[in-house]
This record gives sequence, C-alpha cells and structure tokens, in this order.
Amino acid sequence: MRKIAIITFMWAVAVLKGTAQQAPPSNGPHNFSLQDCINYAYEHQDSVKNAKLDITSADYKVKETKGQGLPQVNGTVSFQDFLKPPASVGPNFFNPPIDPNAPLVQFPFGAVKYNNTFSLQATQLLFSGTFLVGLQAVKTFKELSERSLTRSKIQTNVAVTKAYYQVLVNNEQIRLLDANINQLKQQVNETSQSNKQGFVEKIDVDRITVQYNNLVTNRENVSRSLALGYAMLKFQMGMPIAEELNLTDKLGDVNLTQSVAETAVDTTFYRNRIEYNLLETNKRLNELDVKAKKADLLPTVSAAAGLATVFQENHTRYLYNHTYPNSYVGLNINVPIFSGFQRSSKVKQAEIEVQKSNNMLNNAKNGLELQATAARVTFVNSLKSLDNQKRNQTLANDVLRVSRIKYQQGVGSSIEVTQAQTALETSNNDYIQALYDALINKVNLDQAYGRIK
Repeated sequence: MRKIAIITFMWAVAVLKGTAQQAPPSNGPHNFSLQDCINYAYEHQDSVKNAKLDITSADYKVKETKGQGLPQVNGTVSFQDFLKPPASVGPNFFNPPIDPNAPLVQFPFGAVKYNNTFSLQATQLLFSGTFLVGLQAVKTFKELSERSLTRSKIQTNVAVTKAYYQVLVNNEQIRLLDANINQLKQQVNETSQSNKQGFVEKIDVDRITVQYNNLVTNRENVSRSLALGYAMLKFQMGMPIAEELNLTDKLGDVNLTQSVAETAVDTTFYRNRIEYNLLETNKRLNELDVKAKKADLLPTVSAAAGLATVFQENHTRYLYNHTYPNSYVGLNINVPIFSGFQRSSKVKQAEIEVQKSNNMLNNAKNGLELQATAARVTFVNSLKSLDNQKRNQTLANDVLRVSRIKYQQGVGSSIEVTQAQTALETSNNDYIQALYDALINKVNLDQAYGRIK
C-alpha cells in the first residue's frame, strides 16, 4: 500500500508540473480500452507530436542538402559615388627613352565619378565527394528521426499502460473495501443489538466500530487516489484533465500467466529494442562522417557564369545614357594539396568515433540482455507472490468466517474476530500490492523483450 501511495504521489507531482499542450476538450465521455488510450496518446501526446515534427524537419533537411547540387543564382546591385576618383598612374611613355628611375606620371584618364552595376551570377556544382556523402547522411539522419518517433511512441505506450493498470488496481481495491465495509457494517449492527440485549459488552461494539471507521476512511483515501489516477492517465494520453474518461478493459483481460515470460530462445531479441536501433543508426552516421572527411581529399568541380551591366558617367543626368555590358562563363576546380595534416587527423578522429560506436553497441547488447533477464525473473517472482497473496486472501476470509461463527455461538471472543478482520484487511492490501507489481512487471517484461512497438 505504501508503495502504491508513493507512486501515486509522484504522479501527482508530474501532473502539477506538466506544461504540455493538450488536445481541446470534446463533447461526451470517452469509453476507452487500453488500446484506445494508447492510440489517442499517439495523436495527442506532445512528445509524440514533437517527434513527428522532427521527421518533417528532417524532410526539409534532405531538401536543403539536395539544394546544394542545384544551380545557385545570385543578383547584385552596386552604386558608387567616387568623392575623389582614383588616379591611373604609370611610366611616362610619351617622352622616351624611358628612364626606369624616373617617377611615375598620372594619366589624364581615371575612374569616373559615378558607377552603377547590375550583375547576375550562377554556379553549378558538377562534382563534390562531400556533397555525395552528405546526401547519404541526411537520409540516415531522417531514419534517426523516424526511430526517435518510435522510441517516443514506446515510452508513451508504457506510461499510458501503467497508468491504465493503476486505475484498474484502484478500482479493484475499492471493490474489496466495499465488500469488507458491508460485512463489517452488518457485524456492527448485530453486535450493537446484542449489546442492547445484554449479551455482549460495549467494548466489543467499540472494537468493531473502530475497525469500521478505519475501513471507511481508507475507502475515502483510495477513492481520491482513483480520481488522481484518472487524471494521471489523461495526462499521459495528452487528454484534457476535465474530460470524462471511462475504462472498458477489466483486470481479467490482462494475461498474467507465466507463459508470458516463457519466450522462445532468441539470441538476437535485443535487435527489437529501439535503443539498440538508435545506436546502430548513430554508428552509420559516424561511418558516413568518415567518408565525408575522406571526400575532402577529392577535387571539387563547379561551373560558373555571369552577366553584368555597368553604367558610368561623371554626371548623374547622363549616367544611364550608355551601358557597358559584360559576361563570362568558367570552370572552377579546387584541388586539395596540403593542409598541414589536418584532413588526415580529422579522418582519424572520425574513425575513433566509429570504434566507440561499436563499443557502445556491444555494451548495449549485454545491458539489454541483462535487463531482459532481470525483467523475466522479476515478473515470475511477482506472479508467485500474487498467487500466494490470493491463497492468503482465501485463508483470511475462512478464518474470519469461522471466528464470527464461534463468536455468535459464544465459544469465541470479540478479540479473535477483530484480529481475523485485521488479518483480512492486511491480506487484501498485500494482494492489491502484489497485483499492481505483477501488472507493472509485465509491462517492463514486454518492453525489455521489444514487444511494445
């Protein structure tokens, strides 16, 4: 019970701190199965919605990278007013022979005062090893975003499932409390009547009344926890807290048998884990980074062309009377020759990142296998505990029934009945805790073996 109370309190903190943008309220109550809740969360939970936006962003990243291979066109407009035009100087060719030691002379022509230029330049990448590798990298980057979406869905699935099971357990706890309260209320009435008739002492009535009051208070507490559990479930789903939600699944619908843990021997089950898939994608990105660094050693070839129109005049009123057009086409080849060993050092660094990725994959494989083994053992243990608590429940009910018969026949004491009632309440609480543990451990087991998609 204490464990469930702690978890419920943590959920309350999460709800209060949650700032997620939730779906707008809708009309009417929602009658949802567990799968309905999960599907709703896939559409409305902000973490999933953000992961979907990351995929859209990755699509634009692919288009951005592809755009580098398309023609690049730029236009330029410039205007210059030479407050003091630059002079043209050179040797005096007009008075030969030319003396190399003679001072330079200024020619009577130079830059005009006003200059207005309109130009258009275009370049086309013809070959770039880095660009080709970049195309592969952005596709892998998009795959990383898609796998991140899968991880968000799995995390949402797990959170919603656990919250759903919490509500089912609280409902079961209320059912047991109601049954005990009804039985104890009847016993209180019978004992009070016997006391009035002088068959039992008032202390017997007081003992039973104390137990009854405690049960009623406990029931009220669990009822409030149930309301909080519904709020937490709706929070995990991305549903407005004010919405009305009814659960259609029952505890009996959950397969809590040891067959769930008896999986076929599969030494590659870890490949079903999205965590391992993400590390694989990250490794491929590191390998592409090595290829990109090596591609820096290859030449880059691009074509270029340009058009320009120049207007020049010493007076603005004549500036646009005459034009001086020019154009060009060309080919640019950039050949890396020597960079002070920088490129080779970058390649070595990238290769080290690939080695680290391999180490992380090996460590993740071992860690996931350990997690799966631990989840399987924990689930089997929780099933054993649940079965044991069910038997204890049956025994406690039998003990209470016999104690009441003995007390009614005058061969037993009220203390014996009180102790039996307390033992039943304890066994019910232990059963509820064991039931909750079994449900949560089942979710952990499914997640450990990659069954949640």
